[in-house]
Amino acid sequence: MNTKLQSPPDGRDRVELLRRIVRQKPDPQATLELAELLLASGNVAECEQHARSALVLTPRHPQAHRIMGMVFMQTGRPVAAEVHFRRIVELAGERARVAASLADCLMLQGKLDDSEEWFRKAAALDPANADLRIRWCRLAEARRDFPRAWELLRDAERIAGDTASIRATRAVLLGREGKPDMAAEELTRDLESGAAPSVRSLLERGRHYQDMKQFDRAWADFAEGKRLCREAEGLRYDGQFAIRYAERLKQFFTRDRMSLIPPAGLREGVPQPLFILGFPRSGTTMVEQTLAAHPQVCAGDELEFLTLVINTFPRWLGSQFAYPECLAELPIGDNRFLADQLRDYYLGLAQQSGLLGDGIRYFTDKMPLNETHLGLIRLLFPHSPLIYVRRHPLDIVCSNFEKHLRHGFNQAFALETIARHYLLIDDLLAHYREQLDLNLLEVRYEDLISSQDTEVRRMLQFAGLDFDARCLSFHENARVSRTVSYAQVSEKLYDRSVYRFRHYRKHLDEVVGILQPTLARLGYSPD
Repeated sequence: MNTKLQSPPDGRDRVELLRRIVRQKPDPQATLELAELLLASGNVAECEQHARSALVLTPRHPQAHRIMGMVFMQTGRPVAAEVHFRRIVELAGERARVAASLADCLMLQGKLDDSEEWFRKAAALDPANADLRIRWCRLAEARRDFPRAWELLRDAERIAGDTASIRATRAVLLGREGKPDMAAEELTRDLESGAAPSVRSLLERGRHYQDMKQFDRAWADFAEGKRLCREAEGLRYDGQFAIRYAERLKQFFTRDRMSLIPPAGLREGVPQPLFILGFPRSGTTMVEQTLAAHPQVCAGDELEFLTLVINTFPRWLGSQFAYPECLAELPIGDNRFLADQLRDYYLGLAQQSGLLGDGIRYFTDKMPLNETHLGLIRLLFPHSPLIYVRRHPLDIVCSNFEKHLRHGFNQAFALETIARHYLLIDDLLAHYREQLDLNLLEVRYEDLISSQDTEVRRMLQFAGLDFDARCLSFHENARVSRTVSYAQVSEKLYDRSVYRFRHYRKHLDEVVGILQPTLARLGYSPD
């Protein structure tokens, strides 16, 4: 039965009203609308719950399949997303929006020819859609087909004129072609167009100035971009929450506690996760691309699977406790198989994402700051190899400052908060290494740059993989990385990012004061 809803003036009130309705009884319209509002607000975890319910209640509703597909896309499960986008085509025919969504998820799976076909269909269905051609241009750029990318961008410009999106895309292409001066000029035009300053344009222009060795201009753009993030977008570090959460993890995951909780067993005959850990911008994407060049390794990119496990587990238990305290219920007699079930839930998500193919031994999970969850990883996958990428902390601070990153409770929007979150995570990592028996190898970014062959062999040997020379030419890997580092990992190995912080050292005195003990312990110079 459909319920006619009266809209409250506030969107949050409407969400609460819809929650009350669906708690009382199954209602297709309310469930579908609630899922859509949650998706729009970024609450993907709760959205997934209601999107699944909407599909049970309305299995032939195209919108229910669209929301489910978008949830899967946003949580790194493009194979599962493809199922629902194709179902929309069966139910409602080929429409431009779903064809473009299907093209996007095929691109993320590395099915580049199939993605090209669906972008072509989408463009034919909606020849006046400039945004669609910009997305198609992204595929051509990722394939390094720059003539085709420029052709698509010119088509978009003929349709929409010289818009901000087109200028930003033009700057990306110019930067990828090694023309940072022209890219910076393009972004300057965008920033001086009269519209409100674009944070992403400022940060991108700063990176082009950096490539041009105009470091003062670069830093000015980074600083202004981050000021706008804090003041206009309200993106501030939730430091107190981060500290409390880290303390709860340290109090729970101790050697004594873990001796009481039976870990999951090894599921034979199934590719296993290989966790690549490290603070954002430490070099994890380069390590993943290196290992994924091996024929027995499949790249997973930034997988949300551990977060989904964490959000799901208290509900499975019906526990009154949140994570991680709910894990204390695992030793209870009727819960003794739940660790295996959680392991299988994670592996099921990997299967939905197409990561468990024939001939594959490992798939990578390089979600930034996964080291926060080392206790859970040790419980679910005690035999999986863990590779931790270490980099000069001041390089990490500078690299986070130049990017628009939300990882780590919004730590990346001020220099001080980046440094303090780095210390928090480093302290948590030290706790885990002391209290848990971890199968962990530490790799230094600087060593990987200066001694690539030695470090690559060391990583492969640690994972039990034979050496493969293709791992030394990771930039030739045809896969499309979904992270902000995708452009860098499509280039040959270079050393210009090593000790880049020296160009900005005069701005880092406060950060050096915060990090000095850690720098000394790790053997990194502050200068």
